[in-house]
Amino acid sequence: MFKKRILFSLVAMMLMLSGCAGFQVGGDNETTVEADAEGKVVVDFWSFWGSEIRRPVIEKIIEDFNKSQDEIVVKHTFIPWGDIWTKELAAIAAGDPPDVVINDINATALRGEKKQAMNLSKFLEKDDISKRFYPELWDATLYEGDSYGIPFNTDTRILYYNKAAFKEVGLDPEKPPTTWEELEEYAAKLDKKNGNTYDRLGFYPLFGINYDVWMLNASGKNFVDAEGNVEVDTDVNRETLNWLLNWKERYGDNVVNSYKSQIDSQQSNPFFTGKLGMFINTPTFYTQIRDYAPELDFGVAMLPEREPGNGHTSWGGGFVAEIPEGSSHPEEAWEFIKYLTDKEAQEYWAVKNYDNVANVEAAEAAAKSSEMPEKDQVVYQMAVDNMEHTLLTPTPLHAPDFPTLINPEIDNVMLGNKTPEQALKDAQAAVEQLVQENK
Repeated sequence: MFKKRILFSLVAMMLMLSGCAGFQVGGDNETTVEADAEGKVVVDFWSFWGSEIRRPVIEKIIEDFNKSQDEIVVKHTFIPWGDIWTKELAAIAAGDPPDVVINDINATALRGEKKQAMNLSKFLEKDDISKRFYPELWDATLYEGDSYGIPFNTDTRILYYNKAAFKEVGLDPEKPPTTWEELEEYAAKLDKKNGNTYDRLGFYPLFGINYDVWMLNASGKNFVDAEGNVEVDTDVNRETLNWLLNWKERYGDNVVNSYKSQIDSQQSNPFFTGKLGMFINTPTFYTQIRDYAPELDFGVAMLPEREPGNGHTSWGGGFVAEIPEGSSHPEEAWEFIKYLTDKEAQEYWAVKNYDNVANVEAAEAAAKSSEMPEKDQVVYQMAVDNMEHTLLTPTPLHAPDFPTLINPEIDNVMLGNKTPEQALKDAQAAVEQLVQENK
Protein backbone atom coordinates (compact mmCIF):
# COMPACT_ATOMS: atom_id res chain seq x y z
CA MET A 1 0.00 0.00 0.00
CA PHE A 2 2.56 2.60 1.14
CA LYS A 3 5.20 1.65 -1.42
CA LYS A 4 2.65 2.41 -4.13
CA ARG A 5 1.78 5.72 -2.50
CA ILE A 6 5.37 6.95 -2.61
CA LEU A 7 4.88 7.59 -6.33
CA PHE A 8 2.11 10.08 -5.62
CA SER A 9 4.22 12.25 -3.31
CA LEU A 10 7.09 12.75 -5.77
CA VAL A 11 7.13 16.30 -7.12
CA ALA A 12 9.28 16.04 -10.24
CA MET A 13 9.08 18.53 -13.10
CA MET A 14 9.07 17.27 -16.68
CA LEU A 15 8.47 18.99 -19.97
CA MET A 16 4.83 18.81 -20.90
CA LEU A 17 3.61 17.57 -24.26
CA SER A 18 3.26 20.57 -26.54
CA GLY A 19 -0.01 21.22 -28.33
CA CYS A 20 -1.62 23.83 -30.50
CA ALA A 21 -4.77 25.79 -29.88
CA GLY A 22 -8.05 24.79 -31.45
CA PHE A 23 -9.05 21.23 -32.27
CA GLN A 24 -5.80 19.79 -33.59
CA VAL A 25 -5.28 16.14 -32.71
CA GLY A 26 -1.99 15.25 -31.02
CA GLY A 27 -1.54 11.75 -32.42
CA ASP A 28 -2.30 8.40 -30.78
CA ASN A 29 -2.67 9.88 -27.30
CA GLU A 30 -5.70 12.04 -28.00
CA THR A 31 -9.30 11.52 -28.98
CA THR A 32 -10.21 13.11 -32.29
CA VAL A 33 -12.43 16.19 -31.92
CA GLU A 34 -14.39 16.78 -35.10
CA ALA A 35 -14.40 20.16 -36.85
CA ASP A 36 -18.14 20.60 -36.18
CA ALA A 37 -17.19 21.32 -32.56
CA GLU A 38 -16.43 24.90 -33.62
CA GLY A 39 -18.00 27.37 -31.26
CA LYS A 40 -18.07 24.96 -28.31
CA VAL A 41 -15.73 25.10 -25.32
CA VAL A 42 -13.11 22.36 -25.52
CA VAL A 43 -12.35 20.68 -22.19
CA ASP A 44 -8.97 18.93 -22.13
CA PHE A 45 -9.31 15.74 -20.05
CA TRP A 46 -6.25 13.72 -19.06
CA SER A 47 -6.35 10.10 -17.89
CA PHE A 48 -4.07 7.07 -17.79
CA TRP A 49 -6.80 4.75 -19.10
CA GLY A 50 -5.26 3.60 -22.35
CA SER A 51 -5.75 -0.18 -22.25
CA GLU A 52 -7.85 -1.97 -24.84
CA ILE A 53 -10.46 -2.56 -22.14
CA ARG A 54 -10.65 0.77 -20.33
CA ARG A 55 -10.00 3.27 -23.09
CA PRO A 56 -13.13 2.39 -25.11
CA VAL A 57 -15.24 2.65 -21.94
CA ILE A 58 -14.06 6.11 -20.92
CA GLU A 59 -14.29 7.33 -24.49
CA LYS A 60 -17.88 6.07 -24.78
CA ILE A 61 -18.71 8.06 -21.63
CA ILE A 62 -17.05 11.12 -23.16
CA GLU A 63 -18.93 10.61 -26.43
CA ASP A 64 -22.23 10.39 -24.57
CA PHE A 65 -21.46 13.56 -22.64
CA ASN A 66 -20.53 15.42 -25.81
CA LYS A 67 -23.84 14.38 -27.37
CA SER A 68 -25.86 15.26 -24.27
CA GLN A 69 -25.41 19.03 -24.70
CA ASP A 70 -24.26 21.52 -27.33
CA GLU A 71 -21.91 23.83 -25.44
CA ILE A 72 -18.93 21.65 -24.44
CA VAL A 73 -16.68 19.17 -26.22
CA VAL A 74 -14.41 16.98 -24.09
CA LYS A 75 -11.09 15.94 -25.64
CA HIS A 76 -9.45 12.89 -24.03
CA THR A 77 -5.67 12.81 -23.75
CA PHE A 78 -4.15 9.51 -22.65
CA ILE A 79 -0.89 9.77 -20.73
CA PRO A 80 0.69 6.58 -19.34
CA TRP A 81 0.71 5.73 -15.66
CA GLY A 82 3.87 7.10 -14.08
CA ASP A 83 4.01 10.07 -16.46
CA ILE A 84 0.64 11.71 -16.08
CA TRP A 85 1.15 13.43 -12.73
CA THR A 86 4.65 14.76 -13.39
CA LYS A 87 3.39 16.15 -16.70
CA GLU A 88 0.40 17.66 -14.93
CA LEU A 89 2.66 19.42 -12.39
CA ALA A 90 4.82 20.72 -15.23
CA ALA A 91 1.71 21.97 -17.04
CA ILE A 92 0.43 23.73 -13.90
CA ALA A 93 3.82 25.40 -13.43
CA ALA A 94 3.78 26.49 -17.07
CA GLY A 95 0.31 27.99 -16.69
CA ASP A 96 -1.31 25.65 -19.20
CA PRO A 97 -2.79 22.69 -17.32
CA PRO A 98 -5.53 20.34 -18.53
CA ASP A 99 -9.08 21.18 -17.46
CA VAL A 100 -9.75 17.81 -15.81
CA VAL A 101 -7.29 15.15 -14.67
CA ILE A 102 -7.68 11.78 -12.96
CA ASN A 103 -5.54 11.74 -9.83
CA ASP A 104 -4.81 9.67 -6.71
CA ILE A 105 -7.49 10.12 -4.05
CA ASN A 106 -5.21 9.72 -1.04
CA ALA A 107 -3.12 12.78 -1.94
CA THR A 108 -6.04 15.06 -2.81
CA ALA A 109 -5.76 17.16 0.36
CA LEU A 110 -2.02 17.52 -0.19
CA ARG A 111 -2.61 18.90 -3.68
CA GLY A 112 -5.22 21.25 -2.24
CA GLU A 113 -2.72 22.56 0.28
CA LYS A 114 -0.10 23.04 -2.44
CA LYS A 115 -2.66 24.83 -4.67
CA GLN A 116 -2.23 22.27 -7.44
CA ALA A 117 -5.94 21.37 -7.46
CA MET A 118 -8.81 23.85 -7.54
CA ASN A 119 -11.04 24.41 -4.52
CA LEU A 120 -14.45 23.12 -5.63
CA SER A 121 -16.52 24.79 -2.90
CA LYS A 122 -18.02 27.41 -5.24
CA PHE A 123 -19.35 24.66 -7.50
CA LEU A 124 -20.59 22.53 -4.62
CA GLU A 125 -22.51 25.45 -3.14
CA LYS A 126 -24.63 25.36 -6.29
CA ASP A 127 -24.53 21.60 -6.99
CA ASP A 128 -23.91 19.65 -3.80
CA ILE A 129 -23.18 16.17 -5.11
CA SER A 130 -21.30 15.01 -2.01
CA LYS A 131 -24.03 12.54 -1.00
CA ARG A 132 -23.45 10.51 -4.16
CA PHE A 133 -20.30 8.94 -2.73
CA TYR A 134 -19.10 6.65 0.03
CA PRO A 135 -18.36 8.93 3.01
CA GLU A 136 -14.84 7.56 3.39
CA LEU A 137 -14.06 8.58 -0.19
CA TRP A 138 -15.62 12.01 0.11
CA ASP A 139 -13.75 12.79 3.32
CA ALA A 140 -10.45 11.93 1.61
CA THR A 141 -10.99 14.81 -0.86
CA LEU A 142 -11.25 17.48 1.86
CA TYR A 143 -8.66 20.03 2.87
CA GLU A 144 -9.73 22.46 5.61
CA GLY A 145 -13.32 21.39 4.98
CA ASP A 146 -13.37 22.02 1.22
CA SER A 147 -13.22 19.41 -1.53
CA TYR A 148 -10.45 19.49 -4.12
CA GLY A 149 -11.49 16.45 -6.16
CA ILE A 150 -14.58 14.38 -6.89
CA PRO A 151 -14.34 10.61 -6.23
CA PHE A 152 -14.48 8.46 -9.35
CA ASN A 153 -13.47 4.89 -8.52
CA THR A 154 -12.09 2.96 -5.60
CA ASP A 155 -11.09 -0.51 -4.46
CA THR A 156 -10.90 -2.72 -1.41
CA ARG A 157 -9.22 -5.97 -0.37
CA ILE A 158 -11.11 -9.23 0.07
CA LEU A 159 -10.28 -12.87 0.80
CA TYR A 160 -10.56 -15.44 -1.99
CA TYR A 161 -10.66 -19.09 -0.96
CA ASN A 162 -10.75 -22.43 -2.79
CA LYS A 163 -14.02 -24.17 -1.97
CA ALA A 164 -12.93 -27.50 -3.46
CA ALA A 165 -9.83 -27.53 -1.27
CA PHE A 166 -11.98 -26.69 1.75
CA LYS A 167 -14.19 -29.71 1.05
CA GLU A 168 -11.15 -31.95 0.53
CA VAL A 169 -9.80 -31.26 4.05
CA GLY A 170 -13.18 -31.25 5.82
CA LEU A 171 -13.73 -27.48 6.05
CA ASP A 172 -17.18 -26.02 5.39
CA PRO A 173 -16.91 -24.26 2.00
CA GLU A 174 -19.58 -21.78 3.06
CA LYS A 175 -17.74 -20.76 6.24
CA PRO A 176 -14.47 -18.95 5.47
CA PRO A 177 -12.16 -17.93 8.35
CA THR A 178 -13.35 -14.89 10.30
CA THR A 179 -10.40 -14.32 12.66
CA TRP A 180 -6.61 -14.52 12.48
CA GLU A 181 -6.72 -17.63 14.66
CA GLU A 182 -9.13 -19.36 12.27
CA LEU A 183 -6.99 -18.21 9.34
CA GLU A 184 -4.02 -20.03 10.84
CA GLU A 185 -6.08 -23.14 11.61
CA TYR A 186 -7.56 -23.28 8.11
CA ALA A 187 -4.16 -22.73 6.51
CA ALA A 188 -2.65 -25.62 8.50
CA LYS A 189 -5.42 -27.95 7.31
CA LEU A 190 -5.05 -26.81 3.72
CA ASP A 191 -1.25 -27.18 3.68
CA LYS A 192 -0.10 -30.17 1.66
CA LYS A 193 3.59 -30.73 2.29
CA ASN A 194 5.84 -32.76 0.03
CA GLY A 195 9.30 -33.16 1.53
CA ASN A 196 10.85 -29.71 1.87
CA THR A 197 8.32 -28.07 -0.37
CA TYR A 198 4.53 -27.88 -0.65
CA ASP A 199 2.08 -29.20 -3.22
CA ARG A 200 -0.37 -26.74 -1.72
CA LEU A 201 0.17 -23.78 0.55
CA GLY A 202 -2.81 -22.93 2.76
CA PHE A 203 -2.20 -19.21 3.00
CA TYR A 204 0.53 -16.60 3.27
CA PRO A 205 -0.46 -13.12 4.51
CA LEU A 206 2.05 -11.17 2.41
CA PHE A 207 0.84 -12.51 -0.93
CA GLY A 208 -1.42 -9.89 -2.50
CA ILE A 209 -1.11 -7.25 0.24
CA ASN A 210 1.67 -5.78 2.35
CA TYR A 211 2.38 -5.53 6.08
CA ASP A 212 0.68 -2.14 6.42
CA VAL A 213 -2.72 -3.52 5.42
CA TRP A 214 -2.48 -6.05 8.24
CA MET A 215 -1.53 -3.31 10.70
CA LEU A 216 -4.52 -1.30 9.51
CA ASN A 217 -6.68 -4.40 9.85
CA ALA A 218 -5.44 -4.87 13.41
CA SER A 219 -5.62 -1.27 14.63
CA GLY A 220 -8.21 0.37 12.40
CA LYS A 221 -6.06 3.47 11.90
CA ASN A 222 -3.29 4.97 9.78
CA PHE A 223 0.27 5.38 11.10
CA VAL A 224 -0.08 9.19 11.09
CA ASP A 225 -3.36 11.02 11.66
CA ALA A 226 -4.51 14.38 10.28
CA GLU A 227 -3.10 16.24 13.30
CA GLY A 228 0.34 14.69 12.87
CA ASN A 229 0.13 12.22 15.74
CA VAL A 230 2.38 9.22 15.03
CA GLU A 231 1.41 5.68 16.00
CA VAL A 232 4.01 3.38 14.51
CA ASP A 233 5.61 1.85 17.60
CA THR A 234 2.52 0.39 19.26
CA ASP A 235 1.67 -2.90 20.96
CA VAL A 236 -0.73 -3.81 18.15
CA ASN A 237 1.85 -3.15 15.44
CA ARG A 238 4.49 -5.17 17.29
CA GLU A 239 2.06 -8.07 17.67
CA THR A 240 1.15 -7.85 13.99
CA LEU A 241 4.77 -7.82 12.87
CA ASN A 242 5.58 -10.83 15.05
CA TRP A 243 2.52 -12.59 13.63
CA LEU A 244 3.79 -11.98 10.10
CA LEU A 245 7.25 -13.24 11.07
CA ASN A 246 5.73 -16.45 12.40
CA TRP A 247 4.18 -17.13 9.00
CA LYS A 248 7.51 -16.49 7.27
CA GLU A 249 9.36 -18.83 9.64
CA ARG A 250 6.64 -21.45 9.29
CA TYR A 251 7.10 -21.83 5.53
CA GLY A 252 10.68 -20.64 5.04
CA ASP A 253 12.16 -18.26 2.49
CA ASN A 254 12.56 -20.86 -0.27
CA VAL A 255 8.87 -21.80 -0.26
CA VAL A 256 7.69 -18.20 0.06
CA ASN A 257 9.95 -16.96 -2.74
CA SER A 258 8.99 -19.84 -5.03
CA TYR A 259 5.29 -19.12 -4.63
CA LYS A 260 5.78 -15.37 -4.92
CA SER A 261 7.53 -15.73 -8.26
CA GLN A 262 4.52 -17.65 -9.57
CA ILE A 263 2.08 -15.04 -8.25
CA ASP A 264 4.10 -12.26 -9.86
CA SER A 265 3.81 -13.96 -13.25
CA GLN A 266 0.02 -13.50 -13.03
CA GLN A 267 -1.14 -16.25 -15.37
CA SER A 268 0.70 -18.85 -13.27
CA ASN A 269 -0.82 -17.70 -9.98
CA PRO A 270 -0.96 -20.84 -7.78
CA PHE A 271 -4.45 -19.90 -6.63
CA PHE A 272 -5.68 -20.65 -10.16
CA THR A 273 -4.31 -24.20 -10.06
CA GLY A 274 -5.33 -25.10 -6.51
CA LYS A 275 -1.77 -24.83 -5.16
CA LEU A 276 -2.73 -21.92 -2.91
CA GLY A 277 -5.77 -22.36 -0.70
CA MET A 278 -6.53 -18.72 0.19
CA PHE A 279 -5.41 -15.42 -1.29
CA ILE A 280 -6.11 -11.74 -0.63
CA ASN A 281 -6.48 -9.24 -3.45
CA THR A 282 -8.78 -6.60 -4.91
CA PRO A 283 -12.20 -7.51 -6.36
CA THR A 284 -10.84 -6.97 -9.87
CA PHE A 285 -8.59 -10.01 -9.31
CA TYR A 286 -11.74 -11.95 -10.15
CA THR A 287 -11.33 -10.97 -13.81
CA GLN A 288 -8.05 -12.91 -13.84
CA ILE A 289 -9.79 -15.96 -12.38
CA ARG A 290 -12.46 -15.57 -15.04
CA ASP A 291 -9.81 -15.43 -17.78
CA TYR A 292 -7.26 -17.97 -16.55
CA ALA A 293 -9.20 -20.39 -14.31
CA PRO A 294 -12.88 -20.26 -15.30
CA GLU A 295 -13.63 -23.66 -13.71
CA LEU A 296 -12.19 -22.76 -10.31
CA ASP A 297 -14.68 -23.29 -7.47
CA PHE A 298 -14.01 -20.38 -5.12
CA GLY A 299 -15.67 -18.11 -2.59
CA VAL A 300 -15.05 -14.57 -1.34
CA ALA A 301 -15.16 -13.08 2.14
CA MET A 302 -14.12 -10.10 4.24
CA LEU A 303 -10.61 -9.95 5.68
CA PRO A 304 -10.49 -11.90 8.95
CA GLU A 305 -10.33 -9.75 12.08
CA ARG A 306 -7.45 -9.95 14.54
CA GLU A 307 -9.81 -11.17 17.25
CA PRO A 308 -13.60 -11.28 17.63
CA GLY A 309 -15.01 -7.78 17.76
CA ASN A 310 -11.83 -6.14 16.44
CA GLY A 311 -13.37 -5.39 13.03
CA HIS A 312 -12.82 -6.74 9.50
CA THR A 313 -10.97 -3.60 8.44
CA SER A 314 -9.70 -3.52 4.88
CA TRP A 315 -7.77 -0.91 2.91
CA GLY A 316 -8.74 0.93 -0.23
CA GLY A 317 -7.42 3.54 -2.58
CA GLY A 318 -8.93 5.10 -5.64
CA PHE A 319 -8.95 8.07 -7.94
CA VAL A 320 -10.64 11.44 -8.23
CA ALA A 321 -11.50 13.80 -11.07
CA GLU A 322 -9.82 17.14 -10.36
CA ILE A 323 -9.74 20.57 -11.93
CA PRO A 324 -6.07 21.61 -11.83
CA GLU A 325 -5.32 25.09 -10.57
CA GLY A 326 -5.13 27.39 -13.59
CA SER A 327 -7.66 25.50 -15.73
CA SER A 328 -8.91 27.68 -18.59
CA HIS A 329 -12.45 26.31 -18.42
CA PRO A 330 -13.31 25.40 -14.80
CA GLU A 331 -17.09 25.84 -15.18
CA GLU A 332 -17.22 23.56 -18.19
CA ALA A 333 -14.84 21.12 -16.49
CA TRP A 334 -17.22 20.98 -13.54
CA GLU A 335 -20.14 20.09 -15.84
CA PHE A 336 -18.14 17.18 -17.22
CA ILE A 337 -17.08 15.99 -13.76
CA LYS A 338 -20.71 16.00 -12.62
CA TYR A 339 -21.61 13.79 -15.59
CA LEU A 340 -18.59 11.54 -15.09
CA THR A 341 -19.51 10.82 -11.46
CA ASP A 342 -23.28 10.56 -11.84
CA LYS A 343 -25.12 7.24 -11.69
CA GLU A 344 -25.39 6.47 -15.40
CA ALA A 345 -21.72 6.95 -16.29
CA GLN A 346 -20.55 5.30 -13.07
CA GLU A 347 -22.73 2.22 -13.53
CA TYR A 348 -21.54 1.88 -17.13
CA TRP A 349 -17.91 2.08 -16.00
CA ALA A 350 -18.52 -0.46 -13.22
CA VAL A 351 -20.23 -3.03 -15.43
CA LYS A 352 -17.87 -2.75 -18.39
CA ASN A 353 -14.65 -2.63 -16.34
CA TYR A 354 -15.72 -4.70 -13.33
CA ASP A 355 -14.37 -1.86 -11.22
CA ASN A 356 -15.51 -0.46 -7.88
CA VAL A 357 -17.02 2.97 -8.41
CA ALA A 358 -17.37 5.82 -5.93
CA ASN A 359 -21.05 6.53 -6.57
CA VAL A 360 -22.98 4.39 -4.06
CA GLU A 361 -26.18 4.13 -6.08
CA ALA A 362 -24.27 3.15 -9.21
CA ALA A 363 -22.22 0.53 -7.33
CA GLU A 364 -25.32 -1.11 -5.89
CA ALA A 365 -27.04 -1.07 -9.28
CA ALA A 366 -24.00 -2.59 -10.99
CA ALA A 367 -23.99 -5.50 -8.53
CA LYS A 368 -27.49 -6.39 -9.69
CA SER A 369 -27.04 -5.59 -13.36
CA SER A 370 -28.36 -8.15 -15.84
CA GLU A 371 -25.19 -7.52 -17.86
CA MET A 372 -23.17 -9.27 -15.14
CA PRO A 373 -23.24 -13.08 -14.97
CA GLU A 374 -24.29 -14.51 -11.62
CA LYS A 375 -20.73 -15.26 -10.45
CA ASP A 376 -19.66 -11.72 -11.38
CA GLN A 377 -22.53 -10.36 -9.29
CA VAL A 378 -21.51 -12.40 -6.24
CA VAL A 379 -17.97 -11.05 -6.21
CA TYR A 380 -19.03 -7.51 -7.04
CA GLN A 381 -21.64 -7.55 -4.27
CA MET A 382 -18.92 -8.58 -1.82
CA ALA A 383 -16.85 -5.63 -3.02
CA VAL A 384 -19.79 -3.28 -2.45
CA ASP A 385 -20.55 -4.75 0.98
CA ASN A 386 -16.88 -4.54 1.97
CA MET A 387 -16.81 -0.77 1.51
CA GLU A 388 -18.42 -0.52 4.94
CA HIS A 389 -15.22 -2.01 6.39
CA THR A 390 -12.76 -0.24 4.09
CA LEU A 391 -10.54 2.62 5.22
CA LEU A 392 -8.53 4.98 3.09
CA THR A 393 -5.24 6.41 4.31
CA PRO A 394 -5.09 10.01 3.07
CA THR A 395 -1.56 11.38 2.86
CA PRO A 396 -0.85 13.27 6.10
CA LEU A 397 -0.06 16.92 5.38
CA HIS A 398 2.62 16.91 8.09
CA ALA A 399 4.35 13.79 6.75
CA PRO A 400 3.64 13.33 3.04
CA ASP A 401 6.44 10.85 2.37
CA PHE A 402 6.57 9.01 5.71
CA PRO A 403 6.36 5.50 4.09
CA THR A 404 9.95 5.97 2.88
CA LEU A 405 10.97 5.97 6.54
CA ILE A 406 8.91 2.95 7.61
CA ASN A 407 9.30 0.56 4.68
CA PRO A 408 13.09 0.05 5.06
CA GLU A 409 12.65 -0.68 8.77
CA ILE A 410 10.06 -3.38 8.07
CA ASP A 411 12.27 -4.80 5.34
CA ASN A 412 15.06 -5.08 7.93
CA VAL A 413 12.74 -7.09 10.18
CA MET A 414 11.73 -9.49 7.41
CA LEU A 415 15.40 -9.93 6.45
CA GLY A 416 16.35 -10.69 10.05
CA ASN A 417 18.50 -7.56 10.46
CA LYS A 418 16.37 -5.99 13.22
CA THR A 419 13.86 -7.08 15.81
CA PRO A 420 10.29 -5.80 15.42
CA GLU A 421 10.76 -3.82 18.63
CA GLN A 422 13.87 -2.00 17.42
CA ALA A 423 12.59 -1.42 13.89
CA LEU A 424 9.29 0.09 15.02
CA LYS A 425 11.05 2.23 17.63
CA ASP A 426 13.42 3.59 14.98
CA ALA A 427 10.57 4.15 12.50
CA GLN A 428 8.55 5.99 15.16
CA ALA A 429 11.43 8.36 15.89
CA ALA A 430 12.09 9.03 12.20
CA VAL A 431 8.44 9.80 11.41
CA GLU A 432 8.09 12.01 14.50
CA GLN A 433 11.12 13.97 13.33
CA LEU A 434 9.58 14.33 9.85
CA VAL A 435 6.34 15.64 11.32
CA GLN A 436 8.25 18.13 13.49
CA GLU A 437 10.16 19.41 10.45
CA ASN A 438 6.99 19.85 8.41
CA LYS A 439 5.09 21.58 11.20
